Amino acid sequence: MQNKVITIGEILWDVFPEGKKAGGSSMNVALNLHKQSIDSSFISATGDDENGKELFDFLASNHFATDLIQVNTELPTSTVVVRLDENHQATYTIKQPVAWDDIKISDKNIAAVKQADALVYCSLTCRAEESKKTILTLLENAKTKIFDINLRAPFYTKELIGALLAKADILKINEDEILWVKESFGLSGNTDEQLLKQLSSQFNIEMICLTLGDKGACVLKDGKLFKHPGYKVQVADTVGAGDAFLATFIACYLQGYPMETTLDNACKVGAFVASQPGANPEYNKKIYHMALG
Repeated sequence: MQNKVITIGEILWDVFPEGKKAGGSSMNVALNLHKQSIDSSFISATGDDENGKELFDFLASNHFATDLIQVNTELPTSTVVVRLDENHQATYTIKQPVAWDDIKISDKNIAAVKQADALVYCSLTCRAEESKKTILTLLENAKTKIFDINLRAPFYTKELIGALLAKADILKINEDEILWVKESFGLSGNTDEQLLKQLSSQFNIEMICLTLGDKGACVLKDGKLFKHPGYKVQVADTVGAGDAFLATFIACYLQGYPMETTLDNACKVGAFVASQPGANPEYNKKIYHMALG
């Protein structure tokens, strides 16, 4: 039986100096799952405007279903200004309010989540009350809850993150985010393994994946730490690399791959996306194997 995953969150245009590219962490995860032959659906909202129509066209061109994406007649489609530093690391200016701040609960998206193997959610989409309420309702109906913490200042608080961590079965977090969580929740560990074990225990999280940029990633599962050194590539920009990593990780995990293989594949795809401009470069398995040698 084919695995099915629902993501909920942002759909937007990343605005680079040279032009705009379709993005949003939640959309990126859904699209990468789709590219890897996982049956994925995406709950979000655009505005009733040209940017929104172009995003629907973009998803249609990728043969991705849009039936769970709402059209908001009051709020605009989201745009994010992306700035890259000298190391091609991205920072984001995220406008508000936008359509995905107002994702409504519906019988249709509750039914979709109940039928899925997993629901992927993130903290950014909870910055506004309506979307937060929808996510919390959907989490009550999800089989497996995957939290991509995705901290974007200033759109989070300790209280919000604590509530969302408490819902998670699986957590994906990066090296900057783990430092904020350590300070905010009083973790005392000095190594990645100690921190992940304390975090897992404090919030009863079954599995935690920590991404470490060009140093790879590690996963804590059943008290055991799995590590991968990552793949070295010439970075075009880091936009969407973590989303591609997470989607690949989910795809391999749901299909029952060994953790070593799951982590290797996730690092490989994340590195490939970092080597290409924008969050959603075209790829297939042959292409990214060739790109990484």
